[in-house]
Amino acid sequence: MADRPRRKYAPRLPPAERREQVLDAALAALHGRSLDDLSMESVAAQAGIAKPVIYSVFATRDDMIVSLLGREHERGLTQIEAALPLSVSGHADAVTAYTRTVDAFIRAVVAAPERWRLILTVPEHAPHQYRDDLRKGRRAVLDRTKSLAMSIADEAPGPGDLDPVLLGHAMLSIAEMLGRISIASPDRYTPAELTAFATELARRTLQPARP
Repeated sequence: MADRPRRKYAPRLPPAERREQVLDAALAALHGRSLDDLSMESVAAQAGIAKPVIYSVFATRDDMIVSLLGREHERGLTQIEAALPLSVSGHADAVTAYTRTVDAFIRAVVAAPERWRLILTVPEHAPHQYRDDLRKGRRAVLDRTKSLAMSIADEAPGPGDLDPVLLGHAMLSIAEMLGRISIASPDRYTPAELTAFATELARRTLQPARP
């Protein structure tokens, strides 16, 4: 009898490393798919491992999905916190402070579109806990944005009578909108074009009117 090809086995990894490998593969397997379409088979194929290897670190598909959503949400918050200043201090002006933040955010979205698709366009059947976590995370980011808006109102003459709380809401909503566009229409708008739009919008809003 002809020798049968030996079955390939995944190299042994510590459980923590295996979990990260599986979650990385799950995120990659989401490209062009909805969360409902994500299966253990597609993740195994993406990772180049057998399906039982996934079950060695995740008891169920739902367990894997919850872990994936939680990890990507935490990573997204870390990116936002790194990009968002608390005040205008250290920047040339209010426009620069805001648009540099938007630029950093858009580039983070473009670098990890599947992560930000999960955050900015919540999957239809995402677990309730994930939805709650997203709301809490957004409130924390909104508080940071309000702090920046208050700093802008205090230090820059441009906003005039604009309410800083409403300004904070508007600033965050615009950034989120541009992030969604960068995911939905990557061939239509480049990050530079989206940042240029935010810059011009901020200039018209935040810079003092000419006498």
